[in-house]
Amino acid sequence: MGILNTIKDSILNLVFPINCISCGVSGVDLCINCIRDFPSAERESAEWIFPLYDYRHPPVKKALWLLKYKDKKRLAKIFAEILYGNIIEELSDLSVMQNFTDAILIPIPLSKKRYRERGYNQAELICKELVKIDQATYLRDSVNMSKSNFTLIGDILIKPKETKHQAHIENRSERLKNIVGSFAVKNAEGNISLIKGKNIILIDDITTTGATLAEARKILKQSGARKIIAFTIAH
Repeated sequence: MGILNTIKDSILNLVFPINCISCGVSGVDLCINCIRDFPSAERESAEWIFPLYDYRHPPVKKALWLLKYKDKKRLAKIFAEILYGNIIEELSDLSVMQNFTDAILIPIPLSKKRYRERGYNQAELICKELVKIDQATYLRDSVNMSKSNFTLIGDILIKPKETKHQAHIENRSERLKNIVGSFAVKNAEGNISLIKGKNIILIDDITTTGATLAEARKILKQSGARKIIAFTIAH
């Protein structure tokens, strides 16, 4: 199967060549040199939210747009690989200072309507790639790791309420009103036990005002979650 997949990938690359979306170099969707040039997020965000890059940087914006709307799912793996190191670094401090261990990954969900339109949830794709990386790291370094760093519980946080795109609302107070009541814990009576007393890492692609993450955090806190932090690709 490995040889067949290699041949298949080679043929696809000939028909649909892969190029860095920023500089155009062949062979990768995002090259390491362009990633290194991505400016770090500098705009102020809540202390529990950890964004990586400045969304105003055109290649960052383009990459996330392609991932989110144009089915460039391979970018989820690239962003997960970058995100993983930042998560582990933060966990190394939190595990000691705040007993933040046995974390659960929860992607910010899409509404059913938006999921049908898009066919996938980009935050969920990133979460799945993060778990793959963590499991591979555990298998490789099992002597030094007693267990994996986090697990993914899918479909526990849902978005039953269809809302207007936050990006289309400029006023901060209107963004807050728009997102209120849009999230819920699925099958609350049965699933609350899965998150009660647990540490949670929320994952999303972009944060702007933080309203979406704050609303998701509020619902999870109401369901008994212990401590919640969030990571995003850009701000």
